Amino acid sequence: MLELIDVLFAFILVALLLLLGRLVKQKVPLFQKLYLPESIIAGFIALILGPGVVGAIARTVGGDETFLATGLFPEATRTVWSQSPGVFINIVFAALFIGETIPHPRDIWRKAAPQVAFGQSLAWGQYVVGLLLALLVLVPLFQVDPIAGALIEIAFEGGHGTAAGMGDTFRELGFEAGPDLALGLATVGIVSGVVSGIILADWGRRKGYVQTVSVEPTDPALYEERHVEDRDTRLARMRLMENLLIDPLSLNFGFVGAAIVIGWLILQVLRFIESVTWGAAGFELIRYVPLFPMALIGGLVVQLVMERLGLAPLIIRRLQERIAGVALDVVVVTALASINLTILGANLGVFLTLSLAGIIWNVWAFLYLGPRLLPTYWFERGIGDLGQSMGVTATGILLIRMVDPDNRTGAFESFAYKQLFFEPIVGGGLFTAAAPPLIRQFGPIPILILTTLLLAFWIGFGLLNYKRIALRSEQQAVEQENTLSR
Repeated sequence: MLELIDVLFAFILVALLLLLGRLVKQKVPLFQKLYLPESIIAGFIALILGPGVVGAIARTVGGDETFLATGLFPEATRTVWSQSPGVFINIVFAALFIGETIPHPRDIWRKAAPQVAFGQSLAWGQYVVGLLLALLVLVPLFQVDPIAGALIEIAFEGGHGTAAGMGDTFRELGFEAGPDLALGLATVGIVSGVVSGIILADWGRRKGYVQTVSVEPTDPALYEERHVEDRDTRLARMRLMENLLIDPLSLNFGFVGAAIVIGWLILQVLRFIESVTWGAAGFELIRYVPLFPMALIGGLVVQLVMERLGLAPLIIRRLQERIAGVALDVVVVTALASINLTILGANLGVFLTLSLAGIIWNVWAFLYLGPRLLPTYWFERGIGDLGQSMGVTATGILLIRMVDPDNRTGAFESFAYKQLFFEPIVGGGLFTAAAPPLIRQFGPIPILILTTLLLAFWIGFGLLNYKRIALRSEQQAVEQENTLSR
């Protein structure tokens, strides 16, 4: 039986592993060149020191009862770690939009429409490629669960956090290999995203596609968005907190907690509605939807309510980022430490096939669809979505800063605004969470048809929007020329 002290020491070990990850990164130049987050390095160290590597070696040498037969970590610690990803991912998503200024949707759409079309095309294409592979190769050749067709989007677009957060859903649906395959694919995605991004950035400069003067990156921390607050916001916060005997960090963590509670209530209402309607007929979908996409919606609700009540200055965006950052580090370390290497090895063919297909689709879409959907600065704007579609949002920001360090193209703003129309749906959003139960309920062919139609819609919309923007630019140029000629 677990005790609270076991939980405490489990997370102390996570903290020590993160420090060790930082030390290893400083000593290994290759990890610095790949911009691998310390959390991923720490997670792999924990995986190596666990029962899958050190434990397997010890059992091979001395038998099941030998010292270190279960690795370096006690069973209580491994139990806490195995449950942590599905819990802490809710904090990550709850804090995603808390403290963010939410402009009018019409203004955001005007700036972000091409980026939305390109990002959505990348995401839905990952479903199409994955489901086609599942139907034509993975199921007949490897007898794998058809849900594997959703793994490219879940792991590549969603990253380690989403892959870990979907673990319970996979297990409830009977896809036992799903959690380990998803985490393995997420690792391939983030590494290949950075590597391919660096190679493409160098190629783009030589070909002249990069239209801004760029510098080589030095530290990923330089690419975090700086939320500079104005004087009025700081003064308003001082007035609001004048009689509050609470630390600002604790207060902002309370907002995250409120977002999670709101998300939980939304999920319970949806499950109740399902139980008395279509669920009574045997069709269950909401039952398998995890909490984290609802926590994201809860964060939006908290932000809007705080703005309406005039209490928004109490929210400090940098603290929200730090809270989410710590939670994401815990998710990544504990998820990687809990990978079952036996299951991953037994599904090596599936793993390699999905990895290669995901990389090829994303790079092809960037090189072919990018110039046709993004009317201005296609390379700078597209490479951010390439990075996000193969790793995490931070990878996309990193690649944008590599080719546009001074943000002269406006790529970062378009990329940021796109998230409001993107994250709630794919990349860890509602459809990402719903895809596995949808595949189980209806089979892969209907979901393949649905995602193909959505892919065709977004590509078609992107092409038409490209022509509209190009035509408007031409008309403005003509009008400007006529004005000058007068």
